[in-house]
This record gives sequence, structure tokens and C-alpha cells, in this order.
Amino acid sequence: MHSLWLQDLESLEAISQDDDTRKIFLRMAAMSQSGSLPTFIAEVAHDQELDDATKGHLTELAQDETFLLAVEEYLRRTQRIH
Repeated sequence: MHSLWLQDLESLEAISQDDDTRKIFLRMAAMSQSGSLPTFIAEVAHDQELDDATKGHLTELAQDETFLLAVEEYLRRTQRIH
């Protein structure tokens, strides 16, 4: 149980450390809340510059509403601290 929690924390911290990644996740979280993620997922599927593995990862993450909310909350809280 603790190793899963630590992996999640490490993932959240890795996202927070990269500007582009942070922006993508915040955008996905906002789109999730507004209901516009299906459009984003369709754009990812048709993007010729992304490889299939990246498309799969982005689609999977975009569909995990709980994770996106956790990322958004973590980024907001850690931004105030830093």
C-alpha cells in the first residue's frame, strides 16, 4: 500500500517539476471539469507527431478524472509552497 502511495507522490512531483508537463496536466484537468476532454482525446488520436505509445498514455491519463483532480490539487498546493 505504501509503495503505491509513494509512486503516486513521485509521479505528482515529476509532473510538477516540468513546465510543459505541468501545463498539459492542468489543461487536461480543466478540460475534464468542463467536459471538453473528448475533443482533446480525438485531437491526440489524430496527431501525426505523437507516437502510439504517447497517444495511449495521454488518452489513459485524460480518462482518469480522479488522477487529474489529484494532479491539479497537488500542483496548486505545491505552487503556494514554492
